[in-house]
Amino acid sequence: MQYQATRFSFLLLAFLFLFSSTTNAQVYNTEKGTAEFTSSVPLHTFTGTSDKLIGQINLAESTIDFYVDVNSLKTGNKKRDKDMRITLESKEFPFAEFFGKLTSPFDPAKTEKQPVVVKGKFTIHGVSQEVEVEGTLQSTPKGLHVEANWNLNLKDYNIVPPSLLIVKVDEVQKIRIDALLAPAK
Repeated sequence: MQYQATRFSFLLLAFLFLFSSTTNAQVYNTEKGTAEFTSSVPLHTFTGTSDKLIGQINLAESTIDFYVDVNSLKTGNKKRDKDMRITLESKEFPFAEFFGKLTSPFDPAKTEKQPVVVKGKFTIHGVSQEVEVEGTLQSTPKGLHVEANWNLNLKDYNIVPPSLLIVKVDEVQKIRIDALLAPAK
């Protein structure tokens, strides 16, 4: 009888350990991802970059959540950065955020890049829009690597495209994120 109680306790502990490991292995976080936008005017393009993209992917719930402080975006030109913050009204709306769900399958046991689709809300300048984003997810020894690109139309978010002299910046901005998310502890 004592043998059975000990065996049951061992099995219960093993189950709890495996369950907690599985649960933790399905949540991944980063605070060092990269967010980029590429903007253009006739005969000129420029890119703004931040390496302060914060995000979480929860495979058990199929949720993806990323945000970046728009004040951390740098274009390599201080005046342009200042104008960008004024245009985005970054004091009032400091964050750009995406929250959505994976709508395509992803197998974390495979190590090659897998195309994925997520649907959710992207919010910037205090305006949220439903978006569908295509990207890739890849299981690596250090965690999940995510890459995604999509276009953002400034008018959809009540952002008036700024002008450089008499030429207006293109309304459509190319957005890109790239991040390695480590398993949650």
